[in-house]
Amino acid sequence: MAAKWIETLVGSLDQKKQYKRHMARMEALPEPHRSAAKALQRYFMYQGGIVDGNTLVAMLGDSVDLWERAVADDTPVRAIVGDDPVEFAETFVQAYSGRQWIDKERERLRKAIDAAGGHSGEEHS
Repeated sequence: MAAKWIETLVGSLDQKKQYKRHMARMEALPEPHRSAAKALQRYFMYQGGIVDGNTLVAMLGDSVDLWERAVADDTPVRAIVGDDPVEFAETFVQAYSGRQWIDKERERLRKAIDAAGGHSGEEHS
């Protein structure tokens, strides 16, 4: 019972364990792959705005998988991210369509406009 109460307050303990495992795998990567993976992970957290823990953990795990494979295949960092690492990161995040922080604000905006009389199809002269 206490575990359920704690998870309600702080989130899924299993997700936290998975996250820590993924981060440990990232730390184990050799340079320069480790630095690239960490930089992308940081960008994912800011740009992605994903709030669903399962989606976030899956995205991080897939990213680490990608970098581990690159190391195993001796693939250079630029061969992974291309000429524009921002474009790569944003395309990568788009593949994870979990709920995002902005979704709440989008819904709030829609409701505010509806409440202000801005229902679709309504015209003012």
